[in-house]
Amino acid sequence: MIKTIKGITPQFGKDCFIAENATIVGDVNMGDQCSIWYNAVLRGDVHFIKMGNKVNVQDGAIVHCTYQKSPTTIGNNVSIGHNAIVHGCTLNDNVLIGMGSIVMDDCIIESNSIIAAGAVVTKGTHVPSGTIFAGTPAKKIKDISPELSSGEIDRIANNYVMYSSWFKE
Repeated sequence: MIKTIKGITPQFGKDCFIAENATIVGDVNMGDQCSIWYNAVLRGDVHFIKMGNKVNVQDGAIVHCTYQKSPTTIGNNVSIGHNAIVHGCTLNDNVLIGMGSIVMDDCIIESNSIIAAGAVVTKGTHVPSGTIFAGTPAKKIKDISPELSSGEIDRIANNYVMYSSWFKE
């Protein structure tokens, strides 16, 4: 479902895949080669959601904001794992948000970082570039090697561009 809210309709870049039962409403603006998967919800009803290129929002994930306070901004080459919640925060380029994790209001996840599956990144947390955060509440567990960055962050983002192409045939 793609729905206009308060006169604002979601905007899509080139070569995007939107699953038939994904929900995208209001002030959502996405770049090129993005994919929004089954049962994912992007609610730009209370503030804006801005996404770069090659962003994948996997099955059951929720992207939302806080009314008049905290928009959600997502950079390029970002993967948001199955059933994750991304709420009123900033994800810079080359970020992996693990399955079932939660990133809360006013967090900043710097480039080349990983939020581990199941992590809870509490309000206002700043995740430095090149780190992995895990746990509840999420804390730094280690730095990311260049091999892990290209082996996981890039691999997953590129795979989702490939997967989405299968649904466009």
